[in-house]
Amino acid sequence: MSKPVRVRYAPSPTGHLHIGNARTALFNYLYARHHDGKFIVRTEDTDQKRNVEGGEESQFSYLKWLGIKWDEGADIGGEYGPYRQLERLDIYKKYVDELLDRGLAYKCYVTEEELEKEREEQKANGQVPKYSGVHRDLTPEQQEKFEAEGRQPSIRFRVPENKTYKFNDIVRDEISFESSDFGDWVIVKKNGIPTYNFAVAVDDHLMEISHILRGEEHISNTPKQLMIYEAFGWEAPQFGHMTLILNENRKKLSKRDEHILQFIEQYKNLGYLPEAMFNFISLLGWSPVGEEEIFSKDEIIKIFDPNRLSTSAAIFDPQKLKWMNNQYIKSEDAGRIEKLTLPHLIQAGKLPENMEDSRRDWAAELIALYKDQLNYGAEIVELTELFFQEEITYDEEAMAVLQDEQVPEVLKAFSEQLSALEAFQPDMIKGAIKATQKQTGQKGKKLFMPIRVATTGVTHGPELPDSIHLLGETVVQNRLSAAIEQLTK
Repeated sequence: MSKPVRVRYAPSPTGHLHIGNARTALFNYLYARHHDGKFIVRTEDTDQKRNVEGGEESQFSYLKWLGIKWDEGADIGGEYGPYRQLERLDIYKKYVDELLDRGLAYKCYVTEEELEKEREEQKANGQVPKYSGVHRDLTPEQQEKFEAEGRQPSIRFRVPENKTYKFNDIVRDEISFESSDFGDWVIVKKNGIPTYNFAVAVDDHLMEISHILRGEEHISNTPKQLMIYEAFGWEAPQFGHMTLILNENRKKLSKRDEHILQFIEQYKNLGYLPEAMFNFISLLGWSPVGEEEIFSKDEIIKIFDPNRLSTSAAIFDPQKLKWMNNQYIKSEDAGRIEKLTLPHLIQAGKLPENMEDSRRDWAAELIALYKDQLNYGAEIVELTELFFQEEITYDEEAMAVLQDEQVPEVLKAFSEQLSALEAFQPDMIKGAIKATQKQTGQKGKKLFMPIRVATTGVTHGPELPDSIHLLGETVVQNRLSAAIEQLTK
């Protein structure tokens, strides 16, 4: 009988949820849900210098925002806890002591200065730097001497000689390493805190993790973890190492790359929909069968196949993300999009925080007008700028439209038609445009473009009667008068 599927995402509480980490969490989540398994979130907080206050809560918050929920973790508990590594130090000590007792690990008193000197000498000799094992076989007397000097030992794992470590990677098939590539490596630092590769192997075994999907930067960690599994006679989980995420210039997606927003929080704050982000991230290094790219979360869970994880680097395309988010916005109900966008108009000072019902209704109509072309929530500020301007300045393209000889006649006639309306509503405004056509004999672009440019200041936009209605009669008539005056000087 095969082992139950148990996978984990193990973030460090060092700050915000990065795109790469979000993908790792998401793929593990999909794997667990596809196989009716368990998804665990474990906090790896042993690197205390990098931990930040609120880092764990931030990770949890944005995972939940993406729609990723877990079955066990520091916030909800579970039968395999504790789920924070600093709360598991007694557990690690038990296994460290066993390795020491069996001679599979030893205390090392080499200082950082001595290690650096050793590395520099190896480089100078054309060697790959690695620990030489100088303290591999210290006598009790030598250990006592070092401790009398006040030296704090680290504990190193005794790497077996002439050993090949192989594993069948879910993404990359067979990968192998030679033990000679590694020096004896530290499993417990001088401050008594276990290192990543030791703690993670112990945790994964005790938590019965069956599969590990993670980034390819962890490939070189895998043989060290296999050494720990072998030392204790444990069965190793199955590993899968996902390819890098690259930017459009095919450079590694770096946290220092300001060209692409790096953190989930930034996308949430800009007004991206979590469903769109979930869908987009799921396609970074994984592809379903067929050409379709828009899937619900349940659909992705159903079709997720780790055998379709890519062996080529994933490209993070911001334009594709905008397109995908736009598809989700277009299919979403107007009320939710209003909640997504209205805070951005308020923050930009376009609308007051406390609005009368009539003003809020107007804002809802305005947002609905741009819903189909909106790529993300914050974009509403730029798209609707013309509705908050006292005066409009025509660009070169707009001025070219207004230069046609028929324009003054069209604008004057349209102004008169608007003045005669019983109500300033879109259907009546549409009727006024048709009446202007009949009165002037102008049609098509020669009719619509001058009216659009004179009233909105732009050559392209949503339905013209709707735009004119939301601008309001006073604003529209003032703009028409200003345009006519400018053209007839």
